[in-house]
Amino acid sequence: MSTLRAPWVRITATAASFALAVTLIAVALPEIVGVSWETIAQQFTSMSVPMALWLVVLWFAGLWAYTYVLTGSLPGLTNAQALTMNAVGSAVSNLLPFGGAAGVAVTFAMAGTWGHRRRAIAISTVVSGVWNMLSRLALPAVGLLALIVSGHLPDRRLTVAAGVAVGTLVAGLGVLVAVLVSDAASRRIGGLLERCARVLPSRWRPAPGRIVDALHKTRHDTVDLMRTAWLQLSLGMLAYLGLQGVLFWWCLEATNAVVAFGPAVAAFALGRLLTTAVITPSGVGVSENGTAALLVAFGSAPGPVAAAVLLFSFFTYAIEIPFGGVAWLAWLGARRRGRLAAAQR
Repeated sequence: MSTLRAPWVRITATAASFALAVTLIAVALPEIVGVSWETIAQQFTSMSVPMALWLVVLWFAGLWAYTYVLTGSLPGLTNAQALTMNAVGSAVSNLLPFGGAAGVAVTFAMAGTWGHRRRAIAISTVVSGVWNMLSRLALPAVGLLALIVSGHLPDRRLTVAAGVAVGTLVAGLGVLVAVLVSDAASRRIGGLLERCARVLPSRWRPAPGRIVDALHKTRHDTVDLMRTAWLQLSLGMLAYLGLQGVLFWWCLEATNAVVAFGPAVAAFALGRLLTTAVITPSGVGVSENGTAALLVAFGSAPGPVAAAVLLFSFFTYAIEIPFGGVAWLAWLGARRRGRLAAAQR
């Protein structure tokens, strides 16, 4: 009975998650910014074809920049393979609540067909995940600093609070790095996991010391990779986030949204942070509402802002689904051709 129940649970959760996302966009967004859908739609009429093409170029450039994060974390992976793998994984993640796990499964399946060992793929997943986590922690700090420097935090107490928040986030980055490079911290975490594993049934319980040894070896291999690839990983992530930020700015320009630089940076940082909300696929709906609300609070016109946020979401969420589908079909086709070629030898 339980084997039949699980698929229905997943289907129900997916349907509920998409329903919530649609509600947040279709109903909540106009209410939050205080304009009608007709007003929002009117903002797109002035967008020219060259502007649309420019946005496409920025979107694809960002995806290509991220391939250097993946090729840095998995030696031997080509940029074209990284682009394909990222596109398919993003499409899966965008379609499912808690889709990150499914995206990791796609990564293992695709990278395995290109000859990469499972251990190398696992280390790549950890390393790229760490760099993504570091960027998510750093972005809010950058956004808060942009507001402080640009003088858009008029209340002194709010400025002090923002400064404390920046310091806390930076300290969090330091703690994360310390855990990665500390052998003692690795063993303490492994010991904690060993104690938690004791409650599992005997057939699922790992042998004593196995978790500690596996975690220690994985951490050792992960740190070794970071030491050799940290520059490529960092530059690739900076280029990716920078191009996404430029894409966000030009989405504001395309809809004639007048936003100062400081609030624009803060809104971009907040929006990227809110994409981690797991109640909807890739935080869609949550991210758009939070970003639009912040920009309106800073005095920007609600109609252009809402249109810009939706346009940015189209490039960072919606378009990734069909693009990932095309990449998946291309991968299947290449795999089939490879099998035919091998059979004919």
